[in-house]
Amino acid sequence: MDLPTPTEDLLRRCAPQVLGALVRRYGHFDAAEDAVQEALLAAAEQWPRAGVPDNPRGWLIRVASRRLTDALRSDAARRAREERAAALGSRDGEETGDGDGDRAPREDDTLALLFLCCHPALGRPAQIALTLRAVGGLTTAEIARAHLVPEATMAQRISRAKQKVRGVRFGRPDNWAERLPAVLHTLYLIFNEGYTATSGASLQRRDLAGEAIRLTRTVHRLLPDDAEVAGLLALMLLTDARRDARSGPHGELIPLGEQDRDRWDHAAIREGVELVTRALARRRPGPYQLRAAIAAVHDEAPSEEATDWREILGLYDLLVRLVPGPVEQLNRVVAVAMVHGPRAGLAELDRLDGDPGHRADAVRAHLLERAGDRAAARAAYERAAARTLSLPEQRYLRERAARLSP
Repeated sequence: MDLPTPTEDLLRRCAPQVLGALVRRYGHFDAAEDAVQEALLAAAEQWPRAGVPDNPRGWLIRVASRRLTDALRSDAARRAREERAAALGSRDGEETGDGDGDRAPREDDTLALLFLCCHPALGRPAQIALTLRAVGGLTTAEIARAHLVPEATMAQRISRAKQKVRGVRFGRPDNWAERLPAVLHTLYLIFNEGYTATSGASLQRRDLAGEAIRLTRTVHRLLPDDAEVAGLLALMLLTDARRDARSGPHGELIPLGEQDRDRWDHAAIREGVELVTRALARRRPGPYQLRAAIAAVHDEAPSEEATDWREILGLYDLLVRLVPGPVEQLNRVVAVAMVHGPRAGLAELDRLDGDPGHRADAVRAHLLERAGDRAAARAAYERAAARTLSLPEQRYLRERAARLSP
């Protein structure tokens, strides 16, 4: 994937702020988004030739506002809305730079836009798609490719989501603290899908993981005192720090214990450790802080053998009390096995609640292999390979099974 140019990166960072400003003042999510896209296209054409303006955000808001008011004026059947837009548009100089220059960026509009995209009326897939479209600045085609669905299907999903939030008051909701977990969970799911793709030929989708980190940085900048926001950002940084070492030259999966730790991003690790250390010091540990602390123990260990698995097990004990889900319990099984041996891990696995998918078979196979039961381990690896839609994971699991063939 080509790296974005400085102009493209600037436009992507400005896009949610501009969209938020227009939706806050004019409403009309669909029309505002179309106007913003036109302004972004105009900037992409003009700025490389004429130079980036001193106030790029103000420039984009001015252009998008004019496109939006022009579109509203051209719709004779919606005269009342045109009059409201024209009245509001007369105040553009207050924030767009028409007067004495743009004031401090209203980045709180980005947070309000996140809350809108994660409205409880939307299902999780719609929340993710709308967040990537409106806040992340990804095109419908890019989101469709990331989720391996036709572009028309994704366009319908996003359109239905916009219809559901039409008329919702824009701004940080009164119950924003209650809705913040939905925002964080959406960002967490976007990151996970980017870091370990659930299907397809690629192990990772770095654009999704990078976008999740960028958006979480924005939320952290807006809510710097929220320990769980800091914990989620730390978790993403500490996990993403390993990405270059997770696959070989042909895209093959390399498990954590076999990775070249010199290839990890140690600057990201330092930042993540600092974030989670400060968050935990507030003594209000939440799930993202605990997950980040576990990731920090892995990242700070010089080798797999030197990893403090007892500390990791203790952290998982705390985590499953807060989030007793199958994925958390399965990860705890691995820690139990590393501390007390594979048979203890298998016993815990047999008591697991729920179905964490093919990874339960993969963990069982690994523990059976460590316990010396080669035939059962081979069968479990084959079951895991048959259940995953990720081609790199399939190849890895089948290779493990082939090694155990008689």
